[in-house]
Parts: sequence; C-alpha cells; structure tokens
Amino acid sequence: MELTILMPCLNEAETLALCIRKARAFLEKNNIDGEVLIADNGSTDGSADIAAAEGARVVHAPVKGYGSALIKGCGEAKGRYVIMGDCDDSYDFSNLMPFLEKLREGEDLVVGNRFAGGIEKGAMPWSHRYIGNPFLSFIGRKRFHSKVKDFHCGLRGYNREAILSLDLQTTGMEYASEMIVKAGLKGLRVTEVPTRLRKDGRSGRPHLRSVRDGFRHLKFLLTFKG
Repeated sequence: MELTILMPCLNEAETLALCIRKARAFLEKNNIDGEVLIADNGSTDGSADIAAAEGARVVHAPVKGYGSALIKGCGEAKGRYVIMGDCDDSYDFSNLMPFLEKLREGEDLVVGNRFAGGIEKGAMPWSHRYIGNPFLSFIGRKRFHSKVKDFHCGLRGYNREAILSLDLQTTGMEYASEMIVKAGLKGLRVTEVPTRLRKDGRSGRPHLRSVRDGFRHLKFLLTFKG
C-alpha cells in the first residue's frame, strides 16, 4: 500500500465523517492505493463507530495524548507513506497531492506551512499566529539548525520507515517538534509545502491548551540534546 491518511481522534463526532469522506475521495480520485486510519484516543462520543461506518480503519491508542495517538497510528499504518492531519476540518484532506508528490520525490518528511499557504480569519488566535508559533519555530530553527518555518503545523507527510527509525517518544503536542528536531539531527530529507488553515469546524473547545502545550514545546526545544 502506498499511503495511509492518519487522523488522531478524541471526541470528533461533529467533523470526523466529513474529513474521512474527503480523504477517501482524494484516494479514489487520484487512484492511490491507500487507507484512512483513525487513531482513537479514548473518544466517548461515538467517534470510533462513526469512523468505522465511514469506511475507515480504527485503532485504539490507550495512552492519552496527541503524540501517543500518532505514535500508535504510525506503528499500525499499512502505507509506505503517511499523511497525518487533525480531523477537525481545519485541513483539507481533498488536497494532499503536494505532500504525496514530495514524498514520491524522495523527501522523508514534508511539513505544511500555514504562514505560506494562508490562515483564514478566525482559524488561529492572534497570540498563536504572531507570537507563539513564530517564537517557538524560531527557537527550533536556531537551536537545531532547521529550515522549517512552521514547527507546529498538524498536517504533514512522511516516509513511515524513516519516522519509525526516529523512535519518537513524546506523548503530547510537543510530538510535532520532536519529529522535526530528530529528523533533522538524523539527516533525513525535510521540506515544507504551503498549506491553508481553515477555522476549526467543531463547536466545542479545542484540544490545544495554549499555555500548557506551548510550555511543553518550549521545554522540549530547550532541553533536548539529541
């Protein structure tokens, strides 16, 4: 199988079906041998049942956390390549070819750049857009000599075997930073593609907690020694 489209999931009943339909339509339209894989992180709103009904494969990640779900999903993926993205409808799963094309060209990790692709009004708090993300990405670039400008974009693609070789360990949102840092230190081929960020389609509070998760990213970037 060429591609796994991986979505971490925690109570995403409002938007999950739409994201799965877009992802499956992308695979069918482009004649890609692939699957949609949902890494469920303990949903209590029927998300796992929705995913199965929409034709996705579901695996359960018992350890809580964004990183934990994605580590479990990567381990269970059947595709040579994986494209991961949040299932809150902020990323367009019908427009993944820029990622897959770069992977086919030999890149090991392809990170979306929301600042280059565009951020719709209301899609990102101003404090994240103008302070948090730029600051943390700057720290990551300077400390680890990385060229990645958007360290925290949740839409990214990778060569599964290459990422498994990094032995990623972090269980929270800082998983996004760990992936980029370790990929760079190991000499993997890393690039970015412009990605448009849309407003979260859910009505509830987002899973991201600005202070807590920002601190976890910063702590990782300042203390990790490779």
